[in-house]
Amino acid sequence: MKRNVIIFDRQDITRVGIETLIRHCLQNQLCEIVDVDSKQELIGALSARPDSMVVLDYSLSDLNSADTLLNISARFNKTHWILFSEELSIQFLKKVVLCNHEFSVVLKSSDRSEIENAIIDAIGKEPFICSHVKHLLSLNPDTTDNDILTITEKEILKEMAFGKTAKEIAVIRNISVFTVVTHRKNIYRKLDVNNVQEASRYALRAGIVDASDFYI
Repeated sequence: MKRNVIIFDRQDITRVGIETLIRHCLQNQLCEIVDVDSKQELIGALSARPDSMVVLDYSLSDLNSADTLLNISARFNKTHWILFSEELSIQFLKKVVLCNHEFSVVLKSSDRSEIENAIIDAIGKEPFICSHVKHLLSLNPDTTDNDILTITEKEILKEMAFGKTAKEIAVIRNISVFTVVTHRKNIYRKLDVNNVQEASRYALRAGIVDASDFYI
């Protein structure tokens, strides 16, 4: 039986690494692995291979909300998903993972053994949640982060919302790219979001960007 796998990850080294692990876990089984780079390409690949296993880095994708992801998973209900990202917000995890058992979650910082176990379980259409995410989900569901953005973080968020890259922001502010990336991680953590699309929505709602100049 041929296994169909779709990898949606914009980091070349990650795609190569996860493909190697998948082939290792499948051993001698016939496998077709397809790389996609956008929501449109993902839907096209799933239309042709509705029984696929999808490995998705949501934080680097153009999927702009948990609802979008859940709608796609409902449309292609024979698919099993592995969410494979650097970090995902608690709000997102609760909405996606606790409401849909077709999703496995493993972080890019997880041990190789956990990543392999996630792949093996997903091949058998069984959910897998890595130990770190289990810990996060076990926390008090009412716990919230009361931090607010600093002036610098708001300024960087505004540049992000207008499509500036980390390198461009670093040049504008005369700081290092590493510093910009650190600010971006702190913004995502404080806002409990996963990517620039979700952060941009917050910026619009909070008035950090002007609705007359910014469109999502």
